[in-house]
Amino acid sequence: MESGAAAGAEGETAPVVVHYWASARAAAGVASDALAVDGPLSLADVVRRAAALHPGTRLPGVLEACSVLVGDQPVKSRDPAEVVVDPGQTVEFLPPYAGG
Repeated sequence: MESGAAAGAEGETAPVVVHYWASARAAAGVASDALAVDGPLSLADVVRRAAALHPGTRLPGVLEACSVLVGDQPVKSRDPAEVVVDPGQTVEFLPPYAGG
């Protein structure tokens, strides 16, 4: 999906699609969620909303430890409150793993 992509009927905005990998998927109990949005939001808001969809799970803690991609761009050490996620973008949560 492209950044800022609008979709569907008039007035609808493409959702932000959140993908969970490995232990994040196990914690969420699903592979992905689609977050309905009215416009851009921060990565911090995406994390809060994703965690709220799975109350009583260990997902919030797992998401804190994850590497994150917004679209195909790694977030790295940037402040999640400063990272803009546009409607139609994907957010990937990639937990750390052991081994080699």
